[in-house]
Amino acid sequence: MTNEHMVRHLEMIQGVIGRLAGNSFAYKGWAITIVTGIFVLSAKTTDWRYLLSALVPTLAFWGLDSYYLRQERLYRALYNQVRTMSAELWASDHFSMDTRSARHEVASWWRVCWSRTIAPLYGPMALLIIAVAVIAWIC
Repeated sequence: MTNEHMVRHLEMIQGVIGRLAGNSFAYKGWAITIVTGIFVLSAKTTDWRYLLSALVPTLAFWGLDSYYLRQERLYRALYNQVRTMSAELWASDHFSMDTRSARHEVASWWRVCWSRTIAPLYGPMALLIIAVAVIAWIC
């Protein structure tokens, strides 16, 4: 009976991980869409302030995406803890979704911001926005 409950617990954790991964994909799509929209709208005026305003959603989505990626990693660490837990230990703390015990295994939010799954999209996007705004300001 306990093994069946442990499997259900792992399925619950896996469901959370799946939803968090979906959030990350959605944030990347929204960031690209909004930044592109701001660039298109500011193309007529080429005012550097409009172009620079695209930096706000870029940084906001960068932070949100990093937060949810960190949460996903915390739940993956919790999944591994539950998977390797003995039945007796699991019975004393069954169906816990608390990730505090996994925090020492996962990088900080700031380090996740610069991870290879986050920074290669948002970093160049922010640099491109700044470069185009500087060029529009000079010209």
